Amino acid sequence: MTQRIALITGASRGLGAAMAEGLALRGWHVVAVARTVGALEELDDRVKGHKSPGAGTLTLAPMDITDIGAMQHLCLNIHQRWGALHLWAHTAVHVAPLAPAGSLDSKDWEKSIATNIRATGNLIPMIEPLLREGEGTALFIDDPRGGDKFFAAYGASKAAQIALARSWAAETVKTGPRIIIASPAPMPTATRARFYPGEDRSKLAEVRAEAEKIIALI
Repeated sequence: MTQRIALITGASRGLGAAMAEGLALRGWHVVAVARTVGALEELDDRVKGHKSPGAGTLTLAPMDITDIGAMQHLCLNIHQRWGALHLWAHTAVHVAPLAPAGSLDSKDWEKSIATNIRATGNLIPMIEPLLREGEGTALFIDDPRGGDKFFAAYGASKAAQIALARSWAAETVKTGPRIIIASPAPMPTATRARFYPGEDRSKLAEVRAEAEKIIALI
């Protein structure tokens, strides 16, 4: 296998979409996972629209990462088709509305746990063998807002996700896969807009530029 294979969970928008596009234009084949079919199709259209020599391709996988059966089936298909992964970029996240810890909405709290923690813990054992076969890298995106006021649901579940990644990184130093935890600059994403409506977005880092910096680490 000569083409590099990437799995991006959360590829429909923001940093995940920018990374999928950037990797595809470098010749990678990207398996793009997200729940929103239309956004995945828009990503595919952008990649095809570049028409760059040597550009890679996309496999669109519209599914929910909390669906264990669907993700197991996807990993099996990756194994059967390519035998390995060279990159897993985990950018999927549930962003609960800001609220005091004493007023957490139970549905948002459960969804935060299901998406940000439970799905991550389920995916790591599924994907690790594929990354080992490809001597690959797993990428997680850190967020320093855990513990800030009103960020209880998002901050706590995101911090737990990164704790999983840090443990995995410590355990695989000698055996692989390589684990990268990146901390991009604040970007004008839909996630940030939910936290800071009305913010002057002109002062934020461009999403594609941050994606390029992370791709350079890989």
